[in-house]
Amino acid sequence: MNLIWGVILIIFTLIVCWMAQVINAFSPKLAARLGVTEPESDVDPTFFVDGRGEAIWDALILWTLPVAGILLILNSPLWAYFGLVGGGMYLYFAGRMIVVRLAMQRRGISIGKPETVKLYNVVLILWGLIAVVTIIMAVAALPLP
Repeated sequence: MNLIWGVILIIFTLIVCWMAQVINAFSPKLAARLGVTEPESDVDPTFFVDGRGEAIWDALILWTLPVAGILLILNSPLWAYFGLVGGGMYLYFAGRMIVVRLAMQRRGISIGKPETVKLYNVVLILWGLIAVVTIIMAVAALPLP
C-alpha cells in the first residue's frame, strides 16, 4: 500500500500540482497553453493576479507532499512528518481555491470558462481527498509515545 500511495502522491502532487504551479509562476502563458491555468483573456484581471501570486507561493511551499511520496516509496519513517505538513498544506490549498472561486463567481467575477472551472474543481476535490487520506495514513504511521 505504501508503494501505491507514494506513486499516487508523486503523480498527483509533484507532476500535476507542484510542477504546474512552478510553470505557472514563471510562465503563465505556457501554463495556459498546457491547460494548467486559465488564459489571462478568459478571466477577470483580479482573478489572474491572485492566481499568479498563489502560483509563486505554491511553487515555494507545495514540495512537501511530493517529498512525502518519495520517502514513502523509500520506506523512510520521515515520510509521516512530511505527509502531515504537506497534507495540511494541500488540504488548505484545495479548500481555499474552491471557496475563493465560488465567492468570486457569486460576485460576477470571471474565473474561466464553465467547462474549465468544473475540471479544476474536480482536480481540487481530488487533491483535498488525497490530503485527507495522507494525513490519516501519516497519523497512523507516527510512533506511539
